[in-house]
Amino acid sequence: MMGAIVLSHRWLGIAFCLLFAMWFTTGIVMHFVPFPSLTEAERFAGLAPVDRAEAKIAVADAVAASGIADATRARLIQRSDGPVYIVSGPSRVRAVRASDAADASVTSSDLASAIARAHAHSRRLDAAQAGTVARLDYDQWSVPNGFDRHRPLFRIALGDVAGTEVYVSSRTGEIVLDSTRSQRGWNWAGSVFHWIYPTVLRSNWVLWDRVVWTLSLLALLAALLGAVLGIVRLKMRGAVISSPYRGWHALHHLIGLAATAFVLSWIFSGWLSMDHGRLFSRGQLTAAEAGVVHAVPDWRAASSLDQRPIAPSIREVEWFTFGGKVYRRDRDDLARQILIGAGDASQDGQAGFLSAREVQDLTARLATGCLAPSSVADQDDYPARSIVPGAPVYRSRCGDLWFDIDGADGSVLQRLDASRRAYRWFYSALHTLDFPILMAHTHLRDVLIVGLCALGLAFSITGIAIGWRRLRLSL
Repeated sequence: MMGAIVLSHRWLGIAFCLLFAMWFTTGIVMHFVPFPSLTEAERFAGLAPVDRAEAKIAVADAVAASGIADATRARLIQRSDGPVYIVSGPSRVRAVRASDAADASVTSSDLASAIARAHAHSRRLDAAQAGTVARLDYDQWSVPNGFDRHRPLFRIALGDVAGTEVYVSSRTGEIVLDSTRSQRGWNWAGSVFHWIYPTVLRSNWVLWDRVVWTLSLLALLAALLGAVLGIVRLKMRGAVISSPYRGWHALHHLIGLAATAFVLSWIFSGWLSMDHGRLFSRGQLTAAEAGVVHAVPDWRAASSLDQRPIAPSIREVEWFTFGGKVYRRDRDDLARQILIGAGDASQDGQAGFLSAREVQDLTARLATGCLAPSSVADQDDYPARSIVPGAPVYRSRCGDLWFDIDGADGSVLQRLDASRRAYRWFYSALHTLDFPILMAHTHLRDVLIVGLCALGLAFSITGIAIGWRRLRLSL
């Protein structure tokens, strides 16, 4: 038995020692430089005030013109070529011109470049040298599945000092992603290698999922076997711990013992990052729950909301359904909005967000025994953040099942059952150390992450040295 463990650990270690070193090194980089994305603050900063004179058709007409039968949301924004409605449902998304209900998808690289320049101007970015780089389905920075409904994408280089590139959706004409030269460079040293994220592999999500899940499982097995051997081979000379090995083997043994808890928990939680419903629930609404949350409204009911004029400073208007009722929210600032519901007695727009009562009415249709919603605190053990800074996130506890709902736009942010709450600790807490006490002391968390990953790297380097010597002897 012990011989099989030794042999398995030896050759698994040789196969994965470089991978371990890469994971620890890139993990440090990823902690400080996340994968490129367009934040909500950046997206909203790139919006211009809506041209009210050109927004001639009602939202109900725009939804009908889109042909999206299950539309649950519609947004009115200003593009460089005029105002457009972005109509979306669970199935797809489409843009419709607000002037005449014509199709507003983007097929021209010239239009994509104009949209990118207008976005850059609103964000005060230099776009004097902007030009289309490519029209593509995938590249290294646009491989996440969230962009599927926007493909193909136009990648526009702004030509500024930071080397900013923005991506324009061909479906809606919106900016959906941006990156800088620095972000791209650091991510080659971070996320791309850490997630084994080459475009050719990641563009096939199923294949990528299986490859990385299998590699992570084998790496976890190698670490577990090593932990068993490290403990079994441990020698005690009085009160002093010693190793029966010499040289690199002794270093590998002793550093491994010191790092065992961290290495095992980190590799295990890293493997769980690829769980995707294999062992734990995915935190997604069931079909029945989605039918309630995404119930298709009677868009003609939004006509009463259209009577309220759009203020000159408004940069985005959104209509959405919540609890069978259509709401409209007008936004003139990232952290400020006016929310009104169809049929409300008052149309003065004093309410900024959904009320706890409105949330309770919806969750009562999702599950039984729901308590009155409470606001999720900033330092909650199961954090959830609104898309609008300062907006409340309501948590409805329905027995063992929790729903977190954004008070700004009615989105269900989290569906937490017992399995998903356990996953939060087994994956997120163990892998990123986002324990509430550490999140309150960010510098201490930084030091711990860098120090522990450096310890793991030192352990990996000893494994590389031993593996290289073993290969030389074998060959």
